[in-house]
Amino acid sequence: MAPEHRSFAPHFTRRTLLTAGAATAGAVLVGTAITPAAAAGKRRPTVIHLPNGFRPEGITIGGGPYAYLGSLGDGSIYRADLRTGEGGIISAGPGTPSVGLKLDHRGRLFVAGRGEGARVVDARTGAILASYVLTTATPTFANDVFLTPRTAWFTDSFQPALYALPLGRHGELPGAGEVVTLTLSGDWSQVAGEVVNANGITATPDGSALLVVQSGVGGLHRVNPRTGVTERVDLGDAAPLTNGDGLLLTGRTLYVVQNRQNAIDVFRLAADGRSGVLQRRITDPLFDVPTTVAADRGRLYLPNARFTTTPTPETTYDVISVPA
Repeated sequence: MAPEHRSFAPHFTRRTLLTAGAATAGAVLVGTAITPAAAAGKRRPTVIHLPNGFRPEGITIGGGPYAYLGSLGDGSIYRADLRTGEGGIISAGPGTPSVGLKLDHRGRLFVAGRGEGARVVDARTGAILASYVLTTATPTFANDVFLTPRTAWFTDSFQPALYALPLGRHGELPGAGEVVTLTLSGDWSQVAGEVVNANGITATPDGSALLVVQSGVGGLHRVNPRTGVTERVDLGDAAPLTNGDGLLLTGRTLYVVQNRQNAIDVFRLAADGRSGVLQRRITDPLFDVPTTVAADRGRLYLPNARFTTTPTPETTYDVISVPA
């Protein structure tokens, strides 16, 4: 039986949002924030090769330091050592896609599963700790995830909604029937059909709201996490974020991956996230439709999804590292 889905203002008060900043700062210890290299040492590889046919999409970085990537093919989770480039499968896929994923400080991977909702995976053992049906609406596409100390937020590219998994005081996972649906309204205008709408997600610099990129129309939206009312972020004369995908916020700097443009647009945001100024664009000749981004020691790591290449079991895939 499908879980009961509730629509209400989730447990995401301003106080809770502000603690997300503290969590990000703490995550420096496990490599999820941009920090200078602590000490000189062997140079890390700038290209990390993944298994042939893997089809990566999401990336998150944790202690080790390790990068974790999900497969759009069978949903397997791959862990790569950023120091050597070596790695292996830590969790065999359920046969359905793994899209965006994030690692918390308890060693749990929260994975968006496209049409199959979400699951939580133990990054140490690869065991599935919990699975969630995020919605019974169709079509649905759970695309990306963002974590705060008390909530795991998921975007849906085919429905005008965000889904929240409320976490317990000590990080306890919710039951299957505790999924919260936050309907998007305000400036949000959903494009009908199987067009990518909500995609990457993060918080505003001051932690008072969420930021969601709407890929199909190229807009960045500030979302009230209590009401779902959105405001389009004023990005001045910047080109529309038509191919906007993964988002990464560090301080007041927002990195927006532009997948099919093979670029990252870098913005300086107002503290409340209502406006921003384009600072620069990062490109690299090795980019081949990068989708998402994570950071460690002053470098950005992006998986090449290669969406313009027909996938086969022998298609090569990799992660590209560039200076932040």
